[in-house]
Amino acid sequence: MKLDRTVAPKICQIDHFSIEKPQLHVMRNGMPLNIIQAGSEDVVRFDLLIQGGQWNQEQPLQAMFTNRMLREGTSSMSSAEIAEKLDYYGAWLDLSSSVNYGFVTLYSLVKYFPQTLEILASMVKEPVFPEKELQVVTEINKQQYLVNSERVEVLARKQLNRSLFGNSHPLGRYAELEDYDRITPEILKRFYQTCYHSANCSAYVSGKVTPEVVRCIEQQFGDAAWGDVSQRVHHGEFAAAPDDRKRVFIEKEEALQGSVKMGGFSLNRMHPDYLKLRVLITLFGGYFGSRLMSNIREEKGYTYGISAGVVCYPDTGVLVISSEAANEYVEPLIAEVYKEIDILRTERVDEKELDMVRNYMLGDMCRSYESAFSLSDAWIFIETSGLDNQFFDRSVKAIREVTADEIRQLAEKYLCKENLIEVVAGKKV
Repeated sequence: MKLDRTVAPKICQIDHFSIEKPQLHVMRNGMPLNIIQAGSEDVVRFDLLIQGGQWNQEQPLQAMFTNRMLREGTSSMSSAEIAEKLDYYGAWLDLSSSVNYGFVTLYSLVKYFPQTLEILASMVKEPVFPEKELQVVTEINKQQYLVNSERVEVLARKQLNRSLFGNSHPLGRYAELEDYDRITPEILKRFYQTCYHSANCSAYVSGKVTPEVVRCIEQQFGDAAWGDVSQRVHHGEFAAAPDDRKRVFIEKEEALQGSVKMGGFSLNRMHPDYLKLRVLITLFGGYFGSRLMSNIREEKGYTYGISAGVVCYPDTGVLVISSEAANEYVEPLIAEVYKEIDILRTERVDEKELDMVRNYMLGDMCRSYESAFSLSDAWIFIETSGLDNQFFDRSVKAIREVTADEIRQLAEKYLCKENLIEVVAGKKV
């Protein structure tokens, strides 16, 4: 049968969606290991999650540099030896930190996993935080800080959080240039001692997980307690102190275009309305065919791109609308954002448009969790967000069942123009 390319294929909604759950294995020292057996390639990914991040640090940069410096030398290997060995075995290492977690991620061929995991275990369990290497790392990061300080997008993003949370809140306080000079090996060792121990970690392994892979993890991380397990991470409570100003302008005289950030407090992932609100925000500005893109990019031509999304933090959510535009288009762009909010609050969404958003969100979920390693990302997200294992099922249910009337009601309830702070970084016109 010849394919008729003049007829668009029929759009069908996904009738079944499931994400394979990890197998939980509690190791001898009590540390949880989550096993995701998926994929046919001879490669595995190992993730170590450490509770403790920006939320728990004594001063700016402490959590980030503690994590970053793990690869810069141990009691048995120098930074050069670590890099050379990982390169020799074809392994790849990623170190990162977030608001409340540190992450150590290793990608390795299965046949070399015993060797690469041994290197990783040395990095995690016996780092020395050498002063010479720390100076090099801090200098590199200082230069990156200076580069970013010239970018209007970075200036606007930081100012929005400062305006929402206040300078004394962990989410509103950003490192300044002098903070890089205040980082010492002793400060990093204090954070390491508090957070990096077997009673404060969990692990994930995904890919072609063999019994030998599990045995190696048990041997290196689960056989006995490691680190100072008597330490407990302090989870402070912080109150936001929002700015009274509706508009904050950061002048950057030489800027060719302005960065616009509009934001206000929204729902966190635990709220019963959150999952259906996600559909509203996606329709509003969460994908290429959204209301904001269709109007402000396609019709008006004010910008190359504009987006909206809810950024979730440990105890709250923030609705953020982001764009960059030529300085003369900043004011009309903001006016059009408010116009689209008014429309969503007062007019019922067309069923055809709502179906398109549903199909986009369900398809995006399928694409996001189709591989072994993306399954790791999914369940790490669940753990670090404090969610239960039914979150994805509830997400699919909310996307399928939300109605046009509910979209309008949610917009009326949660899209409040008066609660949005406007931050503009750029040149005055």
